[in-house]
Amino acid sequence: MGSYTTRIGLLGGSFNPAHGGHRQISLFALSALGLDEVWWLVSPGNPLKPKRGIAPLPARISSAVEQARRAPIRVTAIEREFGTRYTVDTLHAMRRRYAKRSFVWLMGADNLAQFHLWKDWREIARTMPIAVIGRPGYDAEAIASPAMAWLRRYRVPLASFANGGEWSAPALVTLRFDPDPRSATAIRRADPDWAMRHAGSSPRDQVTHRLIPSAEETATP
Repeated sequence: MGSYTTRIGLLGGSFNPAHGGHRQISLFALSALGLDEVWWLVSPGNPLKPKRGIAPLPARISSAVEQARRAPIRVTAIEREFGTRYTVDTLHAMRRRYAKRSFVWLMGADNLAQFHLWKDWREIARTMPIAVIGRPGYDAEAIASPAMAWLRRYRVPLASFANGGEWSAPALVTLRFDPDPRSATAIRRADPDWAMRHAGSSPRDQVTHRLIPSAEETATP
């Protein structure tokens, strides 16, 4: 009888701020895919998003740790340690460092719609399986996307993915989920000072266990 391999879902984003929608979608994927944990990869910076309006990393980590409380979710800023800027490089680094774990990349249908704009997106698909979580309003655009035209041949049924043995890539599994209507944009609009409540905090990375220096400590003179 072979040893059990820990199965981890990776959800990347700016988490600016983290909110209940992130938690709901993570717990849904955890259950549907038979995962042991979900790791939130809080990005130091997203190449496809403008930097303006992005709160300091420690504030975003702190908001994510609050939302992940009492759930099998770990919050990490490991991209900062890897020095990677693009998802493809981060995922290669994850596979190297955590070779004994199995990973699946989690993304919403809105991300799939623009996935073909990501650097080396086919290589991302070859690196680890992808689970796409359907979101109303984005599904038609995602289904018609250039990435989906290529990925469609690699679709696997949810049951065989969740209950199977070793995961292989490329593999695409689609999930249907009625999402939480909350969004980070709406939360920022309603509470523009949310990051101030986390000012000066030095949260601990829940994967590497290293402290994330506060914004004040990392600021350049």
